[in-house]
Amino acid sequence: MGARTRILTLVAFVATCIVVLALTGSVSVGRVRDAAEGHGVLGPVLFVVVSSVLTVAFFPGPILAGASGLVFGTALGFPVSLISAVLGASLAFCVSRWWAHDAVVAVAGPRITAFREFVGRRGFLAVFYARLAPGVPYNAVNYAAGLTPVRLSVFAAATAIGAAPRAFAYTALGGQVGDFGSWQTVVALVVLVGMALVGLVVAARDPEIAAAVRGLRRDRTPPPGK
Repeated sequence: MGARTRILTLVAFVATCIVVLALTGSVSVGRVRDAAEGHGVLGPVLFVVVSSVLTVAFFPGPILAGASGLVFGTALGFPVSLISAVLGASLAFCVSRWWAHDAVVAVAGPRITAFREFVGRRGFLAVFYARLAPGVPYNAVNYAAGLTPVRLSVFAAATAIGAAPRAFAYTALGGQVGDFGSWQTVVALVVLVGMALVGLVVAARDPEIAAAVRGLRRDRTPPPGK
């Protein structure tokens, strides 16, 4: 299979997962919750397994974290949400790394190559910044990181630390459904706003990130006359 074909099949796989989840309605928070409830001590383990698979399929992480809080409460739901997020992200990373990493290396232009080298050089910080920055799709980062030189262990560690505040916030919001005036809800909202501000400030103060992003934009700009 050619390099471009491998990249296209990875894109097709991701797109198919998104379309199936969006159109069939075969998976929902209610079903995830029902699968976890009534299983005693195995409930959290089952939730982690199901949530991890759904993360690979681009199911929204905030909804899964909210379901974890609804089922287990904030105290237990938070570690369950974080483990699910990191494990699911790592699985998606491995799928991308195995499927198309070498193909991207083979066909990448100079600016894509430079961006990959930047991510590989920054490693932990590159992934950590992506987890902090507002508006950066969590699931897209999982697959994109697999196409870079970043090691799985570094990716998982940066994801665990960078995703922890939002995992707590969404879990707390899910655990406080019907009681949005509680202190946990207030803390969760403060965390979400604070994370967005920190992500913006960190990205703005790091000139290498800005330069790398500008390079990618120029790489996608068509030449004159096209």
